[in-house]
Amino acid sequence: MSRTAAILLAAGSGHRMKDAVPDKVLAPLAGKPVFSYSAAAFVTSGVADLYVVVYRDQKQMRDLMALAPTPTQFVPGGSERQYSVAHALDALPADVSHVFIHDCARPLVRAEHLVGLLKIVRRESAVVLAHRVTDTIKAHRDDGLLKTLERDKLWAMETPQVFDRDLIVRAYNRVANRGIKLTDDAAAVELLRHPIALLENPEPNPKLTTPTDFAWVEFLLKSVSPVSSPPIA
Repeated sequence: MSRTAAILLAAGSGHRMKDAVPDKVLAPLAGKPVFSYSAAAFVTSGVADLYVVVYRDQKQMRDLMALAPTPTQFVPGGSERQYSVAHALDALPADVSHVFIHDCARPLVRAEHLVGLLKIVRRESAVVLAHRVTDTIKAHRDDGLLKTLERDKLWAMETPQVFDRDLIVRAYNRVANRGIKLTDDAAAVELLRHPIALLENPEPNPKLTTPTDFAWVEFLLKSVSPVSSPPIA
């Protein structure tokens, strides 16, 4: 019987935090470590049969062990996000068929969205949680002119991003062979010209990137009412 894994990325350097917090995924947020919110959402949703937590160093791993869901395998991260994901993919057991990849610096992920993503990936092989862009976005061309992009076609990518295991492994192998740098996992699948479904997220799901983000996300945590997870079909 095939299983679903969740890769929880916690190895980021957090250099844009400017030393405001020693470790953003372990920093307190409304009284709990940031990592615990993502872990709780996955446990509540029931979408994952096992977890791979990607850690930065031994001290962080010991702290994460007290917060991680079970069963969990711990894998050391790489110098860049894409190397951390590759390490985690290499560590997956052979019977894993689908993989969630989630940045734990996004603590507002909701259980019902995880369930929705799993239902979609079983049909489509690749799906990303995303939201529509509301700003006007312009591209600055080499000739100095601006080009306005069609806003109704623009989406901001979030995590989790969820894939058929064989698909994402093939995609990351191509990334490694071509020496390409990525900022998200969907970009790897794009290299294979494979369609990627989008699940629109109407709820805020920001990433903790700078010190000011903590106050904003804590406000959102207190403002958003929890929603119970629907059953997995």
